[in-house]
Amino acid sequence: MKILMLVPFLPNAQTSGGQTRWYNIIKYLSKNHDITLFSMLKDESERRFIPELEKYCRKVRVFSRPRSPWTFKNVILAEFGPYPLVVIRNLSIVEREAVRQELEKEKYDLIHAEAFYVMPHIPDTDVPIILVEQTIEYLVYKHYVDNEVPLLLKPFYMLDVIKLKFWEKHYWAKAQQLVAVSQEDRVQMQKLIPGVKVDIIPNGVDTQFYLEKKIERKSPPRILYGVTNFEWLQNKEASELLIRNVWPLVKKGVPGAKVWIVGRKIPDWIKSLSEKDKSIEITENIPDARDAYRSASIMVAPIKGAGGTRLKILEAMAAGLPVVSTSIGVAGLTIKNGVHALISDTYKGLAKEAIRLLKNPPLAEKIGKNGRSHVGKNFDWKSIVKLHDEIYDNVLKGENGA
Repeated sequence: MKILMLVPFLPNAQTSGGQTRWYNIIKYLSKNHDITLFSMLKDESERRFIPELEKYCRKVRVFSRPRSPWTFKNVILAEFGPYPLVVIRNLSIVEREAVRQELEKEKYDLIHAEAFYVMPHIPDTDVPIILVEQTIEYLVYKHYVDNEVPLLLKPFYMLDVIKLKFWEKHYWAKAQQLVAVSQEDRVQMQKLIPGVKVDIIPNGVDTQFYLEKKIERKSPPRILYGVTNFEWLQNKEASELLIRNVWPLVKKGVPGAKVWIVGRKIPDWIKSLSEKDKSIEITENIPDARDAYRSASIMVAPIKGAGGTRLKILEAMAAGLPVVSTSIGVAGLTIKNGVHALISDTYKGLAKEAIRLLKNPPLAEKIGKNGRSHVGKNFDWKSIVKLHDEIYDNVLKGENGA
């Protein structure tokens, strides 16, 4: 099958989140399908990932965007134009023209779009479109506005939330098939558009990759939050909740332990705090995520914002790292509390479970092994990518699956 795939950021195996997902989808889909990839660049340094992608794609086209979303032009367009900031931030007139020309020159069986905000690049076309959403953006942003934005600024931010909701629904309706990554997201989509058909392709992980590297656990023990991108609002919130509300309780219960924040774009306040408090350790731009997952003692992820399934939690579990999280944090992962991970929705509860694992190595090892087995059986990329084929076939037959 000949597929034109549009993604917002260049796929690669070196980072966490959506870019890792897209890399693995392309890697395994390419065994049976002919893929042309169009992507935005976060910055020019990402061009180093193109040769790897060319192993799996017939063609890779990349397009630039401003490094910062907060340009004067973007802010004005977001405030007074029809689109929300996330669409304006990732909209390229050059890419839109290139997609139009590509569809005129080449005959594609379908268009596979990842994230609604790549949809403005697609012209009116008879080629069927599959739209995959890793999260419901307006809910993520609304959660941030409700909990983080000062009262005086809320009206400005809520305008963007309203626009996000409108355009998400608009582009969901334009696609021939809508796909979510969790049952929870499917329910929310069907609340917004009653009767819409939504398939599910969960996030996954290359389980073999995370088992290949053998590393000793660090001493003193490290409580990890990562490996992730802290530009993502939910990660900013979770890391702050961990450091300010959970970590002080754990530190009292396990003197000498450290909290370890790993990822890209770590907030400046965490960097400054780590210079004053030696119990807070940071590692930015770690070259291999396994170095964190395999050498930490546990992961604690106090995630409060809903949406999608958590790749960093899947990766940690695939590496055998015991996970403590909230029920929202493990939503969509079919986790059994006390078997595959430990779950609590209070700061005291998260701290209690973290202390319990740190003080009981046999229990930590058991939870780690159970989690690794669960991920291997249910979330390995090799099996998850196969779910695309039935959806592709149904779309070409004109049958939208549910």
